Amino acid sequence: MRSGHRHLLALAVLCTPLFAAEPAPGDRTAATAPPAATPARPNVILFLTDDQDLLLGSLDSMPHLRELLVEQGTTFTHAFVPLSLCCPSRATLLTGRYTHNLRVYSNFPPDGGYLRFQALGHEETTLGVALQRIGYRTALMGKYLNGYPTPGDRTRVPPGWSAWVVPAAGKPYNQYGYTLNVNGTLVPHGQTPADYLTDVLAGHAEAFVTRAAADGVPFFLYLAPYAPHKPCPPAPRDAGLFPDARAPRTPSFNEADVSDKPEAVRKKPLLTPGEIRTMDALYRRRLQSLQAVDAAIAALIATLERTGQLANTYVFFTSDNGFHMGQHRYRAGKYSSYEEDIRVPLIVRGPRIPAGARTDALVESVDLAPTIAQLAGTQTRISPDGRSLLPLLRAPGQTPAGWRQMVFLEQYHFKDAGEEEDGLLEPLDGPAADEHTTHLGLRTATFKYVEYGTGEQEYYDLVQDPGELDNQAGLLDPQRLRQLSARVRALGACRRSACRSLEAAPLAGTGATLSPAPI
Repeated sequence: MRSGHRHLLALAVLCTPLFAAEPAPGDRTAATAPPAATPARPNVILFLTDDQDLLLGSLDSMPHLRELLVEQGTTFTHAFVPLSLCCPSRATLLTGRYTHNLRVYSNFPPDGGYLRFQALGHEETTLGVALQRIGYRTALMGKYLNGYPTPGDRTRVPPGWSAWVVPAAGKPYNQYGYTLNVNGTLVPHGQTPADYLTDVLAGHAEAFVTRAAADGVPFFLYLAPYAPHKPCPPAPRDAGLFPDARAPRTPSFNEADVSDKPEAVRKKPLLTPGEIRTMDALYRRRLQSLQAVDAAIAALIATLERTGQLANTYVFFTSDNGFHMGQHRYRAGKYSSYEEDIRVPLIVRGPRIPAGARTDALVESVDLAPTIAQLAGTQTRISPDGRSLLPLLRAPGQTPAGWRQMVFLEQYHFKDAGEEEDGLLEPLDGPAADEHTTHLGLRTATFKYVEYGTGEQEYYDLVQDPGELDNQAGLLDPQRLRQLSARVRALGACRRSACRSLEAAPLAGTGATLSPAPI
């Protein structure tokens, strides 16, 4: 572990009892009814987009998502990721565990990426393994973990997946010129419109759902398109859309005065007119590329309806991290602890989930694995750090007693790395060799506190300053700063139920007012 990790991960908190899963509908410990009377286990579909923003308007460009998921399900207006970086975030989603427990700190070796996830044995503890073990047909289609596969093992299918459709060579971020590993067979794709990756993945997903429905087996489909990640080429049919769209000029866009920010932000120059024009062009391409994702949502909902599975299927939609475009002088990208990077879309529809509902409760991506496991009537092999969202899904207007009062934020020092020749690693999101420092933080309903490995601190009153323009860390009472620092350090070493206990314990100054979410 690097010294920056040790600096902030100082406390060890022992784990406590395993997370208790809710039995699936019809499950009984005694034989009180014949097997034929037991309702089918629910199906689950998880859509995971790549680098999709919540706060910059991308959801407004997706009419099928709004009609079929938002209006038919429950929207979480305050959903977060603890770490705004692809591989660590996806590892958390697959396991329900924080990065400091998984020890997959970045996208690339030696301290991150697919090889580290595999070497540490995490592939044996994923949600796919848990669901397959109880009879689910499981599928992962699209982006897995950065660095998958190794050049000498391109046909490998990790444990836990009945169906596997994942890029194994070529340029999947470009949507063309890639090779898929389809259940252990390499299938090349070229440059024609029919090879557009998001559409190809959607076709495989529809076929998977159709087969599972015909065979009468419950299924879990994890569909992870590469959109709207850069370079985000749209499908040809969508290339002319949104001609006048531009990156939203939020209050922090090209922030004039960054003298209160950490040095990494202070040294950023103002964005030039040319950089802003480039960002606007990227914003349009992001919206265009999401149209194929929106079409995939409509196609899968139609397939569920056609096969008679819609009433028994939960559909989750979220992203691996948020995205900034010009906020605080940052060029387009992620990695920071600012709101644009850590807040993500999260919409869920399914049995007994109210339609058109919203909840402002604080939730994190670490909650998704335990939620899906509980819906299926099981639990992951290693007890999660997160908690099930089922109480909020059943009654989104009521936050249960003991719910989390804060979300935990973490990141560990890394440098951007270049794209490998086969294009499977994540392309650069900024200048080569940009450094991103370690930080730990917490975000409550009313404020955010972040401390960095450099010793710098940020504190924002999110009620009065939702754009995070005025860093008030230097104005806080020293005792208050010590209290905040002690809590984030404890969270940075927590495990399992200890994490949930720390997050549920309120801090002085935590109120109930929430900054607005534009959904």
